[in-house]
Amino acid sequence: MESIPNCPVCQSEHTYHDGSFYVCPECAHEWDPNDVASTDEGLQVKDSNGNLLADGDDIILIKDLKLKGSSTVLKKGAKAKGIRLVEGDHEIDCKIDGMKIMLKACFVKKLN
Repeated sequence: MESIPNCPVCQSEHTYHDGSFYVCPECAHEWDPNDVASTDEGLQVKDSNGNLLADGDDIILIKDLKLKGSSTVLKKGAKAKGIRLVEGDHEIDCKIDGMKIMLKACFVKKLN
């Protein structure tokens, strides 16, 4: 017999199978078990052109960015080597001009 997984949103163990979906009665989340399996491949981050980024890639900024809480501006064309991908609201950790920076992937382009 197939075991029913816990809800991926609230971790409730009271989920049930409804047709081709699983349903959580506590948070009303519905999910397809086939989609959940495909998202377990790991963190997938795409740059502004849709290229898939990976740890260790080199990137370049596509526009000027003002750093919050500072008067520093990162100029368009600034390069970062050996990026690290992280989960959260900012997907990229890197160093630009000797400063540790967290960036959103929509502001960068992958260098080949």
